[in-house]
Amino acid sequence: MQSLLDPAVLFFALGVFAGLVRSNLEMPAAISKFLSIYLLMALGLKGGFALAASGFTASVASSLGLAVLLAVVVPLMGYALLRRMLSGFNAAAVAATYGSVSAVTFVTATQYLESQSVPYGGYMAAAMALMESPAIIIAVMLANALRQRQAVPASHAAQMVGVSPSGAATLAGPGSLGASGSAPMGKAGPHLSVGKILHESFTDGTQLLLLGAMVIGLVTGDAGKAAMQPFSGDLFKGMLCLFLLDMGLSTARNLPAVRKQSPWLLAYAVLGPLVHAGLALALAWLAQVPAGDAALLMVLAASASYIAVPAVVRYAIPEADPSLYVSLSLGVTFPLNILVGIPLYTQVVLRLWGS
Repeated sequence: MQSLLDPAVLFFALGVFAGLVRSNLEMPAAISKFLSIYLLMALGLKGGFALAASGFTASVASSLGLAVLLAVVVPLMGYALLRRMLSGFNAAAVAATYGSVSAVTFVTATQYLESQSVPYGGYMAAAMALMESPAIIIAVMLANALRQRQAVPASHAAQMVGVSPSGAATLAGPGSLGASGSAPMGKAGPHLSVGKILHESFTDGTQLLLLGAMVIGLVTGDAGKAAMQPFSGDLFKGMLCLFLLDMGLSTARNLPAVRKQSPWLLAYAVLGPLVHAGLALALAWLAQVPAGDAALLMVLAASASYIAVPAVVRYAIPEADPSLYVSLSLGVTFPLNILVGIPLYTQVVLRLWGS
């Protein structure tokens, strides 16, 4: 209950309430963008300062390695299950959403750990950055494979009715494809190479800012930390409260779309993150990573992307329905993690680790 009295969580609840009662409260788009940039920059700096203080130890390598492993395993698990409920393209898009991570959920978790006096490695910001791209790459590769499988029977059918390679039908009767102008099987999505996806991921503004700020923090060390304390330390909590107020408003706007989803998908949006967090807990226990890092690994594994993945997937997998993966991640999983998940994961780790 104490975790719900945190100002950041309460501002998120205020945003949801304001949206549900149709208040005219809103955050200007320019300010929302500024808050995102600020949080990423401050988070990167904090991670760099912490890494400068600790150095690249075996514990750091273990935590980052587990993060990458989870970033690969979670979307593959998700796709295997979701394929039973959804089309291949929708399953790939939702799996990418739940295989990637939410920076805001991560930032909120770090604030919760600090409020509970639970130490964690600032380098976990690097873990968050590493976990964002693998799910997107896997989803695009799955979509490309689906398109190739669909292209084979489509090509065979075209040959059977006399369609030339250029797509023009040689039969001109009323029942021919040329006369009806029959549409292809879904929208034709782009075949993106892994190299292009990696380039887009690591040159994306959010990724570049986060990693760049981390490098600056690492290079400047204690002197940089002291100089930036008013910016990256003192202002951080207030800025996070403002951003979560805006996220609460966004969550409320997505709730009507949530009601249209099937009960099975809603169950996945609730239970899937718990399973992913459980997997992260087991791996962290086996590797004996520090308690704070284990809690953040659980949060990252349980989170879902509602910014990075939709931005890429809408272009890379246009066959998928955006209202599906955005409404589930932002309307169900994000508030679940903010209100219940973060304190739950942290308390489980503290009990198991005996902290």
